Amino acid sequence: MTVPPLLFALVMWFVGTAAVVWLDSRPRRTFATSFRLAGVAALVALGAAWWSASDASWAGSYIGFGAAIVMWGWHEMGFLMGFVAGPNKAPCPPEATGWTRLKLATNTVIHHEVSIALNALLLFALCWGQPNQAAPLTFLLLFGLRLSAKFNLYLGVPNLSDEVFPEHLAYLKSYFRVRWMNPLFPFAVAGWVAITIWSWLVAEAAPVGSGGAATATLLAGLAALGVVEHLFLVLPLRDAKMWSWASVKKTEVPPVNPVA
Repeated sequence: MTVPPLLFALVMWFVGTAAVVWLDSRPRRTFATSFRLAGVAALVALGAAWWSASDASWAGSYIGFGAAIVMWGWHEMGFLMGFVAGPNKAPCPPEATGWTRLKLATNTVIHHEVSIALNALLLFALCWGQPNQAAPLTFLLLFGLRLSAKFNLYLGVPNLSDEVFPEHLAYLKSYFRVRWMNPLFPFAVAGWVAITIWSWLVAEAAPVGSGGAATATLLAGLAALGVVEHLFLVLPLRDAKMWSWASVKKTEVPPVNPVA
């Protein structure tokens, strides 16, 4: 029972990321239409998450997980296409440090983070008390992975992959640092590894073929992918190269973080 959910998590992550890369690499005149259509898909996914919340079977877990991925993709499109980011769209002043730099950096993405948080709260409200929590837990895990990755980029990592940023988001690169390591990174990786292992153990302890086992395995697979994404921040590898085939602009691959 553990292999199919892992494959489903991998396929959803891969297809979802590729779709966002392709849409964001198209001409900017297409962005508004793409974002609206993705918004419709996100609303359908929200309805699917609510409808499947009472379904405690493995099928209900798959629906909830897939619905969360679709909603997450819509949020990522809004950010990468420049529709929902933050009030600050200026590069970081060279003299900005400490609290000033943190405040400026926060204001570059705060609208996006708030919209994600509101989506997460809505999912938990719709699924509250129901046996299938796949959708809200998946969305919350993606939100946590995103915040973790962004804080590590802010504090400094060896591999920023900043050359792949879309032109209209180039100012964000000035808020990242290149450092061989930061104090948060080892704790972040250790924490996500622990969540991966814990989710796997929960899946193994659940009845075989149950929705609980499927949900926990899906979360374990997604958390493991998040660990890999974090490792790309310190390894001499460019994760954006994995998505060059999906980009219309072969010389510029938009950064996508489905788990960050």
